[in-house]
Amino acid sequence: MEQPQDVTGLLKAWSAGDSRALDQLTPVVYRELHRRAHWHMARERSGQTLQTTALVNETYLRLVDLQEVAWRDRAHFFALASRLIRRVLIDAARARGSLKRGGGVDETTFDEMIVVAGQPRGDLLALDEALTALAAFDPRKGEVVELRFFGGLTVEEAAEVLKVSPETVKRDWKLAKAWLQRELKST
Repeated sequence: MEQPQDVTGLLKAWSAGDSRALDQLTPVVYRELHRRAHWHMARERSGQTLQTTALVNETYLRLVDLQEVAWRDRAHFFALASRLIRRVLIDAARARGSLKRGGGVDETTFDEMIVVAGQPRGDLLALDEALTALAAFDPRKGEVVELRFFGGLTVEEAAEVLKVSPETVKRDWKLAKAWLQRELKST
């Protein structure tokens, strides 16, 4: 596994315009993005047309296309990657849903079994709407869900990104899951 300071140094060099840093950074972050994408795709329902490699490639292309990002560190990079993974998954779900009104979209419950035990997820669009509502109500809890659920970050990694204690992340995660579960049941 790469050292966080190595990734941070390469990100800062890349931000400063060093194209060689991107060449060195690419294999390191690509492996990590692939690991996170695999985690997501293993939890998708059967019949999913988006493949792990396609999710990684699309996320990576969106990251590389970002201009003028002043990368702070490895955690900042993977936090943004988490947001982009969410966007790619939501875009793919919207594309599937637009094939036909309803597009085979299933109901979703957001509970401990879905997130922790790795049961297949249902409708990402409903989850995205509920998460957007949660973020409007409590931005940090929305970020915790995005980092943990979409980004696959551990409690400690999410705490590092958010600059809070792991206990705060655990508390936010628990409350956010309950809030989202309630929201999804009411739809």
